Amino acid sequence: MEKKQLEKFNAWFDDYVKGFYCDDPYINANIKLKEDHSKRVCDEMRYLTDNLGLAPNQRRLADAIALFHDLGRFEQFSKYRTYKDHISINHNTMALEVLRKNNLLADVPDDERQIIEKAIEFHGAKELPKDLSGDCLLFSKLIRDADKLDIFYVVLDYYKKYRDNPKEFQLEMELPDGPEYSVEVVKGILAGERIDYRTMRTWNDMKLCQLGWVYDVNYTATLKRIKERKFLEMVLDFLPETPDIEKVKKKILDYVDSRIEKKQ
Repeated sequence: MEKKQLEKFNAWFDDYVKGFYCDDPYINANIKLKEDHSKRVCDEMRYLTDNLGLAPNQRRLADAIALFHDLGRFEQFSKYRTYKDHISINHNTMALEVLRKNNLLADVPDDERQIIEKAIEFHGAKELPKDLSGDCLLFSKLIRDADKLDIFYVVLDYYKKYRDNPKEFQLEMELPDGPEYSVEVVKGILAGERIDYRTMRTWNDMKLCQLGWVYDVNYTATLKRIKERKFLEMVLDFLPETPDIEKVKKKILDYVDSRIEKKQ
């Protein structure tokens, strides 16, 4: 991918997102959330590609994937006023539709276009297909890690804003707030399992699920970033102090330390 192509993509993205702002403050707040997220994921992607020592062309390719990974979110929220895929549209599929409808990748070589499309298609999947290999696998792993790094930042800011001023909170609440959490979710975390979003019932279940994201991290550099920023401890601070949560805390923090030590 040429540098000029990436510059073109960034200019197009800015113009595209502008078209979704309107007179509705609720929609604007949620569109802004995803616009900022997309730009920060590009920053996280650069951190990872630098750490892995990828070639300049590979870095530009990774940048394009990061920029476009949530492209489907804007139309999704504008039409359905939700980011819940199961009650609206699959945002991964919608991102690919937007790319194709606007013919954005027409000048990108076929092999690079396939990498971009596969990485976007699978960035939000519960797990990557077993038959994914080569650069498609590499870049799919990269976007999943870069995405998680910024989502930690997003959800922590989200929790703080709601706690400090719930009446003025303008972002979507996907699950009801309350002190409860599901025993099944706790058991899954302690067993080292990836939690299925469909099993979550409360905000605390979501927080527990977010702690379990570490089981799906691909690179040691990502885990180091999570640890340095104390993301896990901050999520834990928003959970109730119970024996179950203490067990989860020990399990998760020990897991991260072990993988960093082994460089896995």
